[in-house]
Amino acid sequence: QVQLVESGGGLVQAGGSLRLSCTASGRTFSSDAMGWFRQAPGKEREFVATISWSGGKTYYADSVKGRFTISRDNAKNTVHLQMNSLKPEDTAVYYCAAATLGVPTSPRPYDYWGQGTQVTVSS
Repeated sequence: QVQLVESGGGLVQAGGSLRLSCTASGRTFSSDAMGWFRQAPGKEREFVATISWSGGKTYYADSVKGRFTISRDNAKNTVHLQMNSLKPEDTAVYYCAAATLGVPTSPRPYDYWGQGTQVTVSS
């Protein structure tokens, strides 16, 4: 079993930056992928970025590619999401998630989820 805790959300002006962090505890192994998803009011949860735990592969949604960077620190069981050039449409609750098979880019295959952190981008 894995527990995930997000931090780093907040309020930022359009064009600014935020850095989210997610720390995992409990059972982890090298094949676990860690991902970020977001959900805005009235919308479905959508993929943002993911990274393989040991393989070094990363994938990004088209809407954030070139602006967001996902990274990992396996010694601390921590994943980060650096968000630059933020837009009002990035406003959402951001969730960290862990998958035990592959490096999925959709929410359904992820087995464990954090409780989320609010990101608000003002225009």
